[in-house]
Amino acid sequence: MMDKALLEQQLAELPLYAYYFISPEQLEFTERVRWICEHECPMYGKTWACPPGVGSVQTCRERCLGYRECLMIATITEVTDISDIEETLATRPPHEKITNQVRDLMKEQGVSPYILSTEACALCSRCAIADGLPCRLPGKMHPCVESHGINILGLLEEYGIAFQYGENVVTWVSLLFY
Repeated sequence: MMDKALLEQQLAELPLYAYYFISPEQLEFTERVRWICEHECPMYGKTWACPPGVGSVQTCRERCLGYRECLMIATITEVTDISDIEETLATRPPHEKITNQVRDLMKEQGVSPYILSTEACALCSRCAIADGLPCRLPGKMHPCVESHGINILGLLEEYGIAFQYGENVVTWVSLLFY
């Protein structure tokens, strides 16, 4: 059993914008989000962190709802030009580093979370999915939140986390199921 009070003390020391313990049932799973992945994202089918490699939305929903609790963490970062996709994506690694720090804090308490984080995995120069092979780093790879068909915007709104703080602020979100 995880000591939430201890974890909260540790989370307070990290540069998180916000964190909330939520129930997986609060998440909205929708085929609309998956449709966007399939039709608008260039990473669709190219990594194990993205559809269809993660499974159907229903499979992803069942996987997530198989956990009793979830920790949602958010970071925000300012950029000089939000329309500069390279600059915006360059702010992703610090969020991933914090996500992994939170994972490690949970593991110290004997909890191995299932993690959904940001965008497509970029750990390997060439994803094993391209060769029909299993993921080489399954313990380090975190599928993106949207890959599971999760519409995170309603939950962010419910907890007062603005997705857009202004023209040049990027909000990153991870979900750690346990």
